[in-house]
Amino acid sequence: MEFLGDSSETDKKTMKKKRFHRHTPHQIQRLESAFNECQHPDEKQRMQLSRELGLAPRQIKFWFQNRRTQKKAQHERADNCVLKEENDRIRCENIAIREALKHTICPTCGDAPLHEDSYFDEQKLRIENGQLKEELERVSSIAARFMGRPFSHLPPLLLNHSGPSLDFDLLPGSYSSMAVPTLPSQQNLVLSEIDKSLMTNIAVAAMEELLRLTQTNEPLWIKTDGVRDVLSLESYENMFPRSRSRGGKNHNSRVEASRSSGIVFSNAMTLVDMLMDSVKSAELFPSIIAESKTLAVVSSGLRGSHGDALHLILEVLQVLSPLVPTREFSVLRYCQQIERGTWAIVNVSYEFPQFMSHSRSYRFPSGCLIQDMSNGYSKVTWVEHVEISEQEHVHEMFKDYVREGLAFGAERWISTLQRMCERFTALMEPETSSVIPSPEGKRSIMKLAQRMVSNFCLSVGTSNNTRSTVVSGMNEFGIRLTSYKSLHEPNGMVLCAATSFWLPVSPLIVFNFLKDERTRPQWDVLLNGSSVQEVAHIANGSHPGNCISVLRGFNASSSQNNMLILQESCVDSSGSLVVYTPVDLPALNMAMSGQDTSYIPILPSGFAVLPDGNRNNQLAEIKTEGGGGGSLITVGFQIMVSSLQSGKLNIESMETVNNLISSTVHHIKTSLNCPSNRLMTPLISEKGLQLSEKGSY
Repeated sequence: MEFLGDSSETDKKTMKKKRFHRHTPHQIQRLESAFNECQHPDEKQRMQLSRELGLAPRQIKFWFQNRRTQKKAQHERADNCVLKEENDRIRCENIAIREALKHTICPTCGDAPLHEDSYFDEQKLRIENGQLKEELERVSSIAARFMGRPFSHLPPLLLNHSGPSLDFDLLPGSYSSMAVPTLPSQQNLVLSEIDKSLMTNIAVAAMEELLRLTQTNEPLWIKTDGVRDVLSLESYENMFPRSRSRGGKNHNSRVEASRSSGIVFSNAMTLVDMLMDSVKSAELFPSIIAESKTLAVVSSGLRGSHGDALHLILEVLQVLSPLVPTREFSVLRYCQQIERGTWAIVNVSYEFPQFMSHSRSYRFPSGCLIQDMSNGYSKVTWVEHVEISEQEHVHEMFKDYVREGLAFGAERWISTLQRMCERFTALMEPETSSVIPSPEGKRSIMKLAQRMVSNFCLSVGTSNNTRSTVVSGMNEFGIRLTSYKSLHEPNGMVLCAATSFWLPVSPLIVFNFLKDERTRPQWDVLLNGSSVQEVAHIANGSHPGNCISVLRGFNASSSQNNMLILQESCVDSSGSLVVYTPVDLPALNMAMSGQDTSYIPILPSGFAVLPDGNRNNQLAEIKTEGGGGGSLITVGFQIMVSSLQSGKLNIESMETVNNLISSTVHHIKTSLNCPSNRLMTPLISEKGLQLSEKGSY
């Protein structure tokens, strides 16, 4: 930060010594007198008061602003007192009138009058009936858009109610919780029977569509590059003529639809259990799902199983880059056992009025078909079909990657599922080493690494996930700064920085360069050129790049002898991750002995490496050492700003993490012999955080 470097230490000390002084009684008396004459003085009047009282015009201006605010608050309090007294008086009169009505005799018939609330009860019922009609129109429009027929033509399951007529059977109170604006933060919503029935019918129709999508090939699906299945929109609309009308938001939208299948190292029931649980599914896909919560359980399934279970879920999907916005879906997730050993899970958007104005994404019937195999494996066929608004602001660098369906497509889900299932299998294996002698210690280390990766994924994406605050946005090739108050270890204020850049190098080459401890000194600026050694290794997948390592620096200073590095690297056909965090020796020994690792403080940093979206380079890069095409690399760092929850960000912390990330990018580009690019970095001024150019690489 250049302008800070020009300032002398004396100037800084002088700024810190500034103190604000109260006005003198004479100044306050004169200002009050002027305020009574004019509450909004012009510049000339403020200058006159400034000269008369020896105050700066800015002080005069702020005093009048504060005084007007105080005056307004006083008037509001006085008005509230008057209204409260009037309200109490009317309430007393109302009670007296009601008591008098109870003892009144009709002069015509000599009988007592009707109950005093009879008129109000009738009026209330009319109001409720009007609300019910509006509610009926709302759910009817949802059904018509999704199922292609009006609500009155739905099957008897939806309309056949025993008991009173529809107008009086379903009161608005049973649906009142759905109208609260803070819907995304709520769980266990109280749904009316009409909503449950509508959701069930939509889910059943979506399941039928998903099964046809997974079991039908050409001409519905077209293979691109001889590998990827992409939906033929013309064939789809011919097969499902109502689909386009039921989900279409506007003409300024595009469709992403893909299908992929693969063999997964897990049985069907285990997969169903993880996918139907919003918490477990987020753990299964940490790089894809930024947030997942169950809003309501419409049906819990038959006999304790997941068969015919129907959940309403809020899900936020992400790409590990600050340059790609998240996608938010409110979906019905429905599970059905098709036959013995075969299950299907479908996701389809179910929108409330609160979501329609915010969500730019609509999920057509998507999901997976899971088929058990005799060897303990499962064959999974995954379909992703969404409609996205063209207003989705994706950075130019990532447009090909997103538009080609690589960012949120079926291939990414399948490859991540395959890799994570291999990881979970490795977690349960009893294999140990001389450094980690017990299976409990191995599992403890792997759980700590899993927490590390999940934390990193949240820190580099654009999802705030109710925990982070954006300190600075960014311009092209800029650095995005966010901060959050950590409630877990480490406890305090944490600053996160992330940026993305492109390299004309194969993703596999970049991954191998970043994960290899022999090349680490070339980019890790915190090592100061010292080499590192791998002292422990845990394989967690079939690919040699999928592993957890414990690294130790050779030439560390005496103050850092107890500091080690925990690193997890993972790679599949959709991309790769290299995530690490410093861990002190006593904490790591505690983890290796199998103790609880939730209290070990971690501040993960690392890299996400993705293909650049060039369709000519999408053929399984991990199978070839060279490969082609370029890489989209996201680098993220976290530093502890303060150990106090009430801690505040400071210029030094922002400058430190900014220089750290800029230097790392520079070292990577230099080591891989890549051309120089300008990097936009945030600079601090007296007016706040701003973006400006600083240096070039």
